[in-house]
Amino acid sequence: MLAALPPRERQIVDILYEQGPSVVGEILDALNHEVTGSAVRAMLKRLEDKGFVARKPSEAGFVYSPALPEATARKSALGQVVKVFFNGSPVGAVSALLGMQDGLENEELDELERLIAEARKGRVEK
Repeated sequence: MLAALPPRERQIVDILYEQGPSVVGEILDALNHEVTGSAVRAMLKRLEDKGFVARKPSEAGFVYSPALPEATARKSALGQVVKVFFNGSPVGAVSALLGMQDGLENEELDELERLIAEARKGRVEK
């Protein structure tokens, strides 16, 4: 989904998730004016046509926001990371995260255990 976007379009969508609804000038600021306003407008139009961005009129011009829920975007992005860096193996990705255990708090490890238990329970009930 999002992984299929060209890098600059993906960067714009990431900016919208990060800073929330934004006008073109705010997006340009986040891009450090590396591209022109007309280029950003053209990319936003393409993103809107593809269904990744929504726009609403306002006094300051159009306000753009992500069209996909953030959880959907996260799942898509994580799926791409797992595919590219872990050969499609979720176990490999989790193993890598657990290899960072020195940086994890006990509460975070407890949360991971809880999520694994929920996943098992959901699988058995279905």
